[in-house]
Amino acid sequence: MGIQRIESVTYGIEELTECVRFFDDFGLRLAERTDEHAVFETLTGQTLRLDTVPGPLVPPPVEAGPTLREVVWGVDTPRELERLVAAAGRDRAVREDAAGVFHTVDESGFGTGLTLARPRTVDVTPRPANTLGRVHRWNTALAPIARVRPLRMCHVALNIRKEGREDAVAFYTDRLGFRPTDVVEPMGVFMQAPGDDDQHTMLLCHRPDRAGVNHVAYEVPGFDDVVEGGNHMIDQGWREARRLGRHTVGSNVFRFLHAPCGGRVEYAADMDRVDDSYETRVHAIAPPHHIWALRTHRDQQDTPAS
Repeated sequence: MGIQRIESVTYGIEELTECVRFFDDFGLRLAERTDEHAVFETLTGQTLRLDTVPGPLVPPPVEAGPTLREVVWGVDTPRELERLVAAAGRDRAVREDAAGVFHTVDESGFGTGLTLARPRTVDVTPRPANTLGRVHRWNTALAPIARVRPLRMCHVALNIRKEGREDAVAFYTDRLGFRPTDVVEPMGVFMQAPGDDDQHTMLLCHRPDRAGVNHVAYEVPGFDDVVEGGNHMIDQGWREARRLGRHTVGSNVFRFLHAPCGGRVEYAADMDRVDDSYETRVHAIAPPHHIWALRTHRDQQDTPAS
């Protein structure tokens, strides 16, 4: 089948302590730390790498400051891995490291890696909800979520230059097997990995003249986790990038935070799942960013009394 999921992401950073504190507050598990780097894990075993001195197989940054340097994709079988490595390397160098990760660079300059997927099973029990005719919680009050723990990295969004965007998308579709699910002509292309059922695993979002990290999204079990995770981050002094809402494309509930490693991170829940019968939607006009977003009376402009 091919690529199943994001296996790891690597950021090149300047200040390690602040980044470690951010992702600890965010709910990831610290697996390793030295003076120069740290490694965090999701519950399903994906890794987030924070490096002050990224290794020689990681390409130079595409933008100034701390930023995403590489995304490594997990592949289901050795045979598929061999095929994808050959496809990616038709016109560029591909180098293997001691851990069995094959490293190359995409059309925009982002590091792109391929390795065997090593998913870890997680038992997910949604919070029981009640509504008329469907009662799942008897004689028990809900308690606050003690700590939000992201299940997995569910998608990555990268900004790419508008010029050459067709070639940037083709690298992922023609060589790595991604499928466009929603093409928003003024904005970018949402794509699904062949082994994933999320509406998108990746978004390439074109900008007039610059590439850079947009965000990495982390799935949590439900709506409450999105809300309480964001509240906890604000309580710890981190800055929200976008208010709680629900996207139009993908339908997922979201909450974004500015990350000291570059770009933003997203708590996400309840994304659309789609199979091969889902036909690519082409939008000549960009749909609204969200179906709804949190509002208060303070968002309304004061109007003089009549």
